[in-house]
Amino acid sequence: MLIDYENLESPSIYKLISQTVIPRPIAWIVTEHAGIVNIAPFSYFTPLSSTPPAVVVSIGHKADGEPKDTLHNITTTKKAVICFVDEKSLEKMHFSSKPLPKKSSEAKEFDIKTKKIYDDFPPMIQGVQSAFFCEFNQTIDLGGPTIPVVLNIKHQFVDDVSVKDEQRLTIDINNIARVGRSYAKLGESLDTPIIP
Repeated sequence: MLIDYENLESPSIYKLISQTVIPRPIAWIVTEHAGIVNIAPFSYFTPLSSTPPAVVVSIGHKADGEPKDTLHNITTTKKAVICFVDEKSLEKMHFSSKPLPKKSSEAKEFDIKTKKIYDDFPPMIQGVQSAFFCEFNQTIDLGGPTIPVVLNIKHQFVDDVSVKDEQRLTIDINNIARVGRSYAKLGESLDTPIIP
């Protein structure tokens, strides 16, 4: 089967890409603006560069055409914290995807505990295995309603339990990812040698 994307509507394209690029990690993003903590998950998210350390996350718009609160907050405050979802936080992450009024906080609405690590960044979600503390770099105009946002990683939190060798910076994070419309976690590592 050959598929011409120019002849497809956006929902069909999303369906195809999300079932092909698997697994996709979930960026559970915490932003803060005007004293309101916003928490929302995004699955169009990936590392972009190691030098400088950067990630990209694609953020859409609300049904009324307004930018999602996460996009507005990042471009306004220039800061975000990306938390990684593990199995124990899956339910709360799923609840945080529900739309809320702009002045409502997912942290309060869904009892998602947060804790402040750096004074100049939003709080991170309590209990996650890892989090990136990021600064806004740029948005990319693709000519559509989805806006890729480039974020530079300034700090990383790793839960002590997930640190296997501090000297070698070896960590073991058991993230939940999107596989098509479902969630999954990675199984056992394969013993296949890495080809240089």
